[in-house]
Amino acid sequence: MIGIIDYGAGNLRNVYNTLSRLGYESVITNDTEVLKNCEKLIIPGVGAFEDGMKGLRENNLISFLNDWVKDGKYLLGICLGMQLLFDKSYEMGEHDGLGFIKGDVVPFDIPKSYKVPHMGWNELIINQTDNIVKDVNNGEYVYFVHSYHADKMNDEDLIAYSEYHYNVPAVVRHGNVIGMQFHPEKSDKTGTKLLLNYLGE
Repeated sequence: MIGIIDYGAGNLRNVYNTLSRLGYESVITNDTEVLKNCEKLIIPGVGAFEDGMKGLRENNLISFLNDWVKDGKYLLGICLGMQLLFDKSYEMGEHDGLGFIKGDVVPFDIPKSYKVPHMGWNELIINQTDNIVKDVNNGEYVYFVHSYHADKMNDEDLIAYSEYHYNVPAVVRHGNVIGMQFHPEKSDKTGTKLLLNYLGE
């Protein structure tokens, strides 16, 4: 059973439907008694960082996630879910994150000729080999929708990036904690490979 964490953010059902299509049973819930019996967890979501952390806090999920990660269990953050894995965000103020991966979340600082949000298909560039990007080649496309991105992170945690005026972290990993800034559930065959790699860890 894969646990999809319900903390008030959007896009949970798309992830659930994709997992079902891949043959995996999953549950959307904020009940820690249910989540603790899951094999792996996913934090999907679109929305604001502050609201995301508030949703986790109000559902008493932060201490649960801390224990989950300390126990060496697998956690995947998608889009906003990935951003919540970092130390801090500067989206409409300054907000503490979960702190599972070193780094900050910052707004794009790019010329006006580039549109924000960074939305649509963009190429993945592999920074280092890892099981999470097994069978994924440089130049495969994934689907992004985001206005903020990870920054000041350790290079050893950066698995893959995309270029949008500069290098934008796309797949990150620190041990059993993994993040994908794009939407694998909307990224066709490449997204399917990435999700299956996570589910097969």
